[in-house]
Amino acid sequence: MATTVTTDTRERIRGKDTGLGAGPRAGGNGARRKPGGNNGDGARHDGEPQNYRIGMWLTVGSIAMLFTALTSAYVMRAGGRGWDDLQLPGLLWVSTALIVASSVTIEVARRALRRDEDATYRNWLMVSLFLGFGFLATQLFAWRQLAGQGIYLASNPHSSFFYLLTGLHGLHLLGGIVGLSFLLWRASRVMRDTNKQATLKRRAAADAVGIYWHFMDGLWVYLFALLFLWR
Repeated sequence: MATTVTTDTRERIRGKDTGLGAGPRAGGNGARRKPGGNNGDGARHDGEPQNYRIGMWLTVGSIAMLFTALTSAYVMRAGGRGWDDLQLPGLLWVSTALIVASSVTIEVARRALRRDEDATYRNWLMVSLFLGFGFLATQLFAWRQLAGQGIYLASNPHSSFFYLLTGLHGLHLLGGIVGLSFLLWRASRVMRDTNKQATLKRRAAADAVGIYWHFMDGLWVYLFALLFLWR
């Protein structure tokens, strides 16, 4: 007796032969993927805020290597032929106080952001920015005082190292000022991020700038001690 093959049976057999599953229920290639899994964009986006911090640590590391090389050369050259001690300007003490205070204020700003206190965050960012500009201004006045004494970049090896070290630090600090200005501009545009990912990115950006600024603070304290104590 002949066996009658229904249309439905033939479709199932055809699907099996061609390797096609029965859709999402089959659990094969046609199964629906969950958003945010390993195959989706969620994992990639979740890693972006952390990348800000990693990138900043790499930047800080490269700057540290540069200044390590320069200060090693300073120590090796100090006291050699043609080395004249400088009477360092007293304004450098003011510079140090300003940059140390700015590290405190930027940390207060970061903590305010984590508590979603946007107005407090913006206010302390402005204070940090003001202190950063104050630091640069006192550095320029210190240079002017040295120039008034007839001490310039090429006057002697000690003055050359002084201008080089403080000048390079000032240029790198300008990068931190740009970062603070960006944070302040972004904070003035967005009163409150309702999107979780956007909030994480704002905090990560603030953390990255904070890492850089704290490093600039510590680097200056190190250079300040070196210039005053190792002559």
